[in-house]
Amino acid sequence: MIDRREVLTSAVVAAALAAVPLRALAQTAAAPAAAPAAAAAPAAAAAPAADAKTADQLIADFTGGAEAAEGGITLTAPEIAENGNTVPISFDAPGATSVLLVASGNPSPEVATFNFGELAGSQAASTRIRLATTQDVIAVAKLPDGKFGKATSNIKVTIGGCGG
Repeated sequence: MIDRREVLTSAVVAAALAAVPLRALAQTAAAPAAAPAAAAAPAAAAAPAADAKTADQLIADFTGGAEAAEGGITLTAPEIAENGNTVPISFDAPGATSVLLVASGNPSPEVATFNFGELAGSQAASTRIRLATTQDVIAVAKLPDGKFGKATSNIKVTIGGCGG
């Protein structure tokens, strides 16, 4: 005799099995031309996009071409990162409405843009970022008076932590 538990278990398993292939089919149908190209050239997928912007272009877009003066934001980062995969970064920009983080030596230098509303308790954040090589990390803040401030930190990435 089949009890209620077996019926429910069978129904859940059947629904899960039915949902997985449908999701895979939906993803394949959404981009049928991209699948063969990705399979044929996996190295091209890892390469940066041809239209990737440089750090200077990103900063100019963020500031609308205005000059960003030193100050108005404090950037905290380690001098040496033993592992470029997880580098802790934090900033504090009192009164800022938005902050752009850029890693100048990465293939895609834009790390993040933080936007702060009027009710934000503080204009600070911390995160971990990936750095490809030794490079400058730049934080640009839009200040309450409409001007822009920036802070730069050079981070030396050592593979294996050997300090070379």
